[in-house]
This record gives sequence, C-alpha cells and structure tokens, in this order.
Amino acid sequence: MSMYCNQCQEAARGVACNVTGVCGKNETVSNLQDLLIYSLQGIAEVVRNSNVDVNLIPEVNTAVLSSLFTTITNANFDDESLSKSIDEAIFYRDTLLSKHPLSEASDAVSFQAKSRAEKDHKAALVGLLATENEDIRSLRITVLLGLKGIAAYGAHALHLGSFSDDIMDFVYEALASTNDDTLSADDLVALVLKTGEYGVKVMALLDGANTSKYGHPEITEVNIGVRNRPAILVSGHDLADLEQLLEQTADTGVDVYTHSEMLPAHYYPAFKKYENFVGNYGNAWWKQISEFESFNGPILFTTNCIVPPKKESVRDRIFTTGATGYPGCTHIVADENGRKDFSAIIALAKTLPAPREIESGAIVGGFAHNQVIALADKVVDAVKTGAIKKFFVMAGCDGRMKSRDYYTDFAKALPSDTVILTAGCAKYRYNKLNLGDIGGIPRVLDAGQCNDSYSLVVIALKLKEVFGLDDINDLPIAFNIAWYEQKAVIVLLALLSLGVKNIHLGPTLPAFLSPNVANVIIEKFGLAGIQSVEEDIELFLGA
Repeated sequence: MSMYCNQCQEAARGVACNVTGVCGKNETVSNLQDLLIYSLQGIAEVVRNSNVDVNLIPEVNTAVLSSLFTTITNANFDDESLSKSIDEAIFYRDTLLSKHPLSEASDAVSFQAKSRAEKDHKAALVGLLATENEDIRSLRITVLLGLKGIAAYGAHALHLGSFSDDIMDFVYEALASTNDDTLSADDLVALVLKTGEYGVKVMALLDGANTSKYGHPEITEVNIGVRNRPAILVSGHDLADLEQLLEQTADTGVDVYTHSEMLPAHYYPAFKKYENFVGNYGNAWWKQISEFESFNGPILFTTNCIVPPKKESVRDRIFTTGATGYPGCTHIVADENGRKDFSAIIALAKTLPAPREIESGAIVGGFAHNQVIALADKVVDAVKTGAIKKFFVMAGCDGRMKSRDYYTDFAKALPSDTVILTAGCAKYRYNKLNLGDIGGIPRVLDAGQCNDSYSLVVIALKLKEVFGLDDINDLPIAFNIAWYEQKAVIVLLALLSLGVKNIHLGPTLPAFLSPNVANVIIEKFGLAGIQSVEEDIELFLGA
C-alpha cells in the first residue's frame, strides 16, 4: 500500500495525497507516521484494557502526546526521527505489556519492527486504507485528527506543567477505539462528539496554563518593522520555548521576532519585560519561503508549520525543537530538567545581517476572553444601540490556495457595523486591512493562536449570559471558519460539541469526510461550505 494521506485541507484533488504530499512530505515519512500512530494504538490498548493509572506512567504520556503532535501536517519531515519515535513507542508498549499482560490483543500490541526495512514494510500495511469500510474509515480518521489537535494543545500545557488525567485517559480511549473493529458507526459518531468535548477541555487547560504563567493577554500594538540588529525569528506556538529563548538572548545584542502563530506572544504581559522582544516579522506560515530569506537570521521552529526550504542557505539557518524536525536542520532537545540550550542559534545570529524590512507600522491584538469581557459593557451597549449588528467568527488557518483570497474579500465586504472575532493564522488574510473601529472597538478582534479559539467560545457564552439567551445560536454571531490542519479540526469538533450550528467551513470541506459522514454532520449541525463572497454576505446578513 503506497502513501495515502487526506488529513489537511490541501489533500490532492480533494481526495488524498498518494504520490507525495502537497505539504512536501514523501511516501516514507507519511507511512512512518501511520506506523507511529499504529504503535500508539498498541500502547493505548494495553493502558485501557489493563486499567493502567495514567498518573503512574508520565514518561509514556509525554511520549504519546509528543508522537501524536509529530504527525500533524508540516511538523516533522525527518524519517529518522520518526523511526526513533516508533522504537520508543514499541519499547513503552512492551514494558507496559510485561507488567500488564493481556489474554487477547490486536496486532498493534504484538507486532515488532526493529530494522528500517521492517518498519517500512509494516508501515505500508497499516495506513488509512487498511480500514476497508469507507464510513468507518472516515469516522476513525476524524477522531484521530481531532486527537492530534488535542495532543498538540495537551503537549503545550504539559510543557508548562499542566496535566489532566481525565484528558489523558480520553487520549488512550480514543486511540484504542480507532483500532477496535467491534465498534459500529454509531459508536464512532458518539466518539467524534466526545472528542469535541475533550477539545474544549484541553483548550481550557492550555488557556489556564498560559495565563497563570504569563498573565492574561491585553490589548497590544505590535511592531511589524525591524531594527538594525542581528535577530532570531521564532515560529510555531510553544510559549515555553519562546520564554527560554528570550531569557537566553537578554543582553546579548540579539533581537527576537515572532512569525505567524507566535505573534500573540506579544499580548502576554510576562513577555513585555524583554527589551529585545521587538516585533512580528512577516505573515502566515505559507509565506515563509520568501520571508525567511529576507529575514537573514536563524529561524527556530517550536511547532508546525514547516514548509520545506528551497535553498540550502535558508535550511542551514533553520533549527527545530519539540515535535518538529526536518532533514539537515539542527534539532535542539531539552535536558532532564526541561532546559533547552539555544546558544548555537544565538551564536549564529551574531554572524548574520539584520533582517531586511518588508513592511512597517503596527497591528493590534490581545482580545482574548479576559480582555473582551472587561469591555463587555461597551460591547453590549454597542449591540443594544445597533452600532454592532453582527459578529463574525473568522478563526482558523491560512493556506496557499488562491481560493483563500475569499476571506480577505469577505472581510472587506462586511458592512461597517460588523465585527470580526478571530484566532489562528487565518487572521493574516485581513488583520492588516484598515477596517476601522466601532465606537473605539476595533472591527478585528484577535484573540490569539488557534488554541485561543477557546476565548471566542468563552466570549460567546458570556454574551449569551448577558443577553439572557437559552441557546448560543440565538446570538448575533455567524461562524465562517477557514481550516487547514488538525488543530482546526479539534476546534471545529469542540464547537459542534457545544451545540454551535450552521458553521461555514472552507475553502473546501474535509476530504476525510465520506459522503455519508458528511451528511450526518450537515443534517445534525447545519455544517456548510462557502460560496461566493456576495452569496455568503447575503446569506449571513439576510440582505
């Protein structure tokens, strides 16, 4: 069985990538990622069937979360690191099995693959198409993709010392269930919705971890120009990695800029004490090919999204850490105390020119739930007086497709009495437009990273309470969400689990949804795709 991957929005032909990934991963990497998931399913089967207390296996928990995160789109392209992760998973599985033997077990618990040849052979047999029934396959992959999003957010929280045994128990339950042939389609539909419930829980966990350590995001003006000093560019989502880098670059003469999803780090009070934390460089992840070249300095990937570099001169400046990896790039690992040594990045930065300016000015963000709720009276008054007619949640991901110009055009076409609530890198489609404000309330309210979509939920629930409504769907809020990868999948499932209906998702509906599964979601929740800007404006506003 060759490569078959349909986990991201750019799945080839709207079906699946089966020769090479649009993201740039090859067949070997894709299949090894499938085998890594299969190995984790084996661990989960032992944990679940033996009722292992997750609090007693912290190293296994960390490995499971990290491995799931590794398989997210654009995170890890390094087949050698994936092979090592499979070895680690098999070791943990067999260690658990020696203490908790099972009378009956699936192949995921018993298989062995020690050499690369054995791994490559086995990997080709355990991919998505190993599940023959199209609807069962669709439901299993929906759960697994949501689980990857949960693992990403759970790994970030764990990096900050926050852990939930309830969430971890569910991770094992879901992993084991997606390899359980006794489960019916109805069982898996219920599991899809349960995955969404745990999406809400893990985003709340991470929100608490971030805000307890770094403070609540506050309204902040972020510089998008440059200074004439050597610098490091940080991409990804991991605030703990950023904190360590800022600590190590203080007083070195090296500046630090954020890129893409790391932009919201500027909104946290704790990071404002660093004089060398100077601004955001560039736009969404997919523009990095040109932006990394003009940045001149080293780039640190704390998480996805990596675009395979076209020039060796740029690849030589890329460093990875955590779940990320790319062949030929230096990978930085933490010591036994969780400390990462970024001295090699700092030393390289000092030898390279300052960034070349590609734009100037500033953008404003920091509208997470605590900040918006502090403005609740002002927001509610604007709604009651008619100054604000409707809110549009335009959270999610950006991507390379020309069709994503829709989101820029949609934002421009919205009337001046509407407000955009956003989170994730989808904001780069419109956060630099001059859309003005409504009575001092900016028309684009950026809550932060993709995981900060939780803030938008909290805001919506607060407005529901303030207006005395029984149903969140009665609020003057429309959902027009862009998606690309698996963290957006868990955000979508989280919204569905909260009963949010009539969400519009684009630029295309997921390829991993079979026609029957898609129809179930469409009929139950009113999920829809996008049309033209004009048609959707009329639909949303009833013009």
